[in-house]
Amino acid sequence: MKSFRRTAAVGGATLACALTLGACGTTEVDGPATVADAPVSESCAADTTATSTDPVSLVDGVGRTVELDGPAERIAVLEWQEVEDALTLCVTPVAVADPEGYSTWVSAETLPAGVVDIGSREEPDFDALFAADPDLIVVEAFSADDEIIGQLEQYDVPVLAALGNDPADPIGNVKSVFSMIAEATGRTERARQVLDEFDAHLAQRKQDVAAVDLPTRDFLFFDGWVEGGNLTLRPYIDGSLFAELGKELGLNPVWNDSVDESYVTGGLYADYGLAQTDIEGLVGVGDATLFYSHDDESGYVSELEKSDIWRSLPAVKEGRAYEFPLIWGAGGPRSTQQAIDAYADALTGE
Repeated sequence: MKSFRRTAAVGGATLACALTLGACGTTEVDGPATVADAPVSESCAADTTATSTDPVSLVDGVGRTVELDGPAERIAVLEWQEVEDALTLCVTPVAVADPEGYSTWVSAETLPAGVVDIGSREEPDFDALFAADPDLIVVEAFSADDEIIGQLEQYDVPVLAALGNDPADPIGNVKSVFSMIAEATGRTERARQVLDEFDAHLAQRKQDVAAVDLPTRDFLFFDGWVEGGNLTLRPYIDGSLFAELGKELGLNPVWNDSVDESYVTGGLYADYGLAQTDIEGLVGVGDATLFYSHDDESGYVSELEKSDIWRSLPAVKEGRAYEFPLIWGAGGPRSTQQAIDAYADALTGE
């Protein structure tokens, strides 16, 4: 999972293009986007929740007031969590940043064909974005002065900023971002239904895990990559969504400053509750159970398995090292529910 959210800048996209419509154009479009005959998920096919038609006034994730004459119907989305959120709310975006990447990494909600590709998450294509004729642009940020917000505010389309992560309450942030997208699109009734299902599912899986006599409740979740022949691992620590999910299931995250005094690096990593280490760093977690992300094209899991250090770890020797299935580690309620199941299934032997 090397390409975790934006890696080019902290809390916002770094755009190389000038602030002029057309300066970044790389995608040819002939007019406003339409998503004809878009397939919907099974849950959306059976959805009977109401869509509001009332004017919208809300405070977004970075404290900006956003007002709409009515719920947004043609949203363009620059980050994958909010793409997933829209689809869970049964709203298909007209335009998405890096739809190929989304479809590669996010398995919780399928992006229909026909959605306009507006370039990368780091450098969206302004030509394609505005040709899609959105009535709302959804971005992620960590402050109201984020660069991408300032750039998009030059144009006559409302911009809604979701908070990328709240290290003090990652699960709460998943819910609040989802509810904000719902409010902006008139889908609050659907959002309440989904979040009620989420809470009930988490409570059940917590009971499932509590019923198991585990050898330890200490754990570490990490991902990694290989670059230039070097294996790098990235522990998810307090403040990350996956660490918080483990805690909700009754587990104890062990990666902290007693393991590594420089366990949190600045910027993006601090925002998302991530650290960085090499394979030798795993020795410091002792008997903790290990969970790690689905491998990507870098082959980091293969490199792990070649290591004598890896094979000597108690969790590996005792069969308590579990590779997650493909789950986006910074997703909405549906991806987060997948992660809950991955933890619980591994621990309960399901």
